[in-house]
Amino acid sequence: MKYGIDIGHNCPPDTGARGIKFEDNLTLDVGTRVINKLKALGHEVISCKPDQASSVKDSLSQRCNKANANKVEVYVSIHFNCFNGQANGTEVFATSDNGRRIAQPVLDEIIKLGYFNRGIKSGSHLFVLRNTNMPAILVECCFLDSPKDMNLFNPEATANAIVKGLTGKLPSTTVPPVSDEEQNTDTSILRLQKSLNRLKITDKNNKALVENGQLNAETKFAVEKFQGIAGLEKTGILNDATWNAINLILAKRIIRPNHAGGPVVRYLQFRLGVEVDGIYGAQTEAAIKRFQRQNGLLADGIVGPISWQKLIG
Repeated sequence: MKYGIDIGHNCPPDTGARGIKFEDNLTLDVGTRVINKLKALGHEVISCKPDQASSVKDSLSQRCNKANANKVEVYVSIHFNCFNGQANGTEVFATSDNGRRIAQPVLDEIIKLGYFNRGIKSGSHLFVLRNTNMPAILVECCFLDSPKDMNLFNPEATANAIVKGLTGKLPSTTVPPVSDEEQNTDTSILRLQKSLNRLKITDKNNKALVENGQLNAETKFAVEKFQGIAGLEKTGILNDATWNAINLILAKRIIRPNHAGGPVVRYLQFRLGVEVDGIYGAQTEAAIKRFQRQNGLLADGIVGPISWQKLIG
């Protein structure tokens, strides 16, 4: 069998939810184990996660295109839920009868681990299920903001459940566990450093951050610097508000005169060297038009895809 395994998110600005643990870290851990276990059973596996993307839609499109181009027989997207700290359990999404037939044994195996059964649900609203050409499922393994689910969660057991649900069997080998430190810190800090470098947020010596996954003094300085730019409390601590502001900028939404404000406009003002007040006024419009002229773009004051490309790639 030829499987397309999509490790959810992990491709800024396409990043996952944050609860007790970080979705990107959990999907990467479980997804990598699933890939290795399927290969150990003799199956061909295509990893569908892109290395980089210009937007969330681009990230999702690349996943579907890779699965379709490689003509995988079954597509599996791995995710974790997050809601209100109270919801819990496992659910699997599918859009076709074949997809539901594949989804059911996967769900059955995961709930054997003790999770509440939330059922097989329609995935007609999910981009990756609507745009893949083969039977496809999206697995929401459990809720990462639920203490109940996180107490049950074990990446090896979850990967085993998915693989057994897909194939009916398990390999004899065990993937080495990922430490709590790796799950909760390293990959998140590395992603942070990459994001800040992309946004041209430098350290106190005006240098780019070393992308080493370590929350050192240089990285903390850059975080605090970014927080000041975005209008957040300058703590130097990586928190949800900081990630939300980073992801909002990396989403590269179209910014128009008199119809925008907040962290994105503050970031544009910082990059263009004008007063950072979060208000798209006459001074900001003039600076954007000047930047556009300098880069051979139409000077219309609208920050669209081409202007964003010049700013952050």
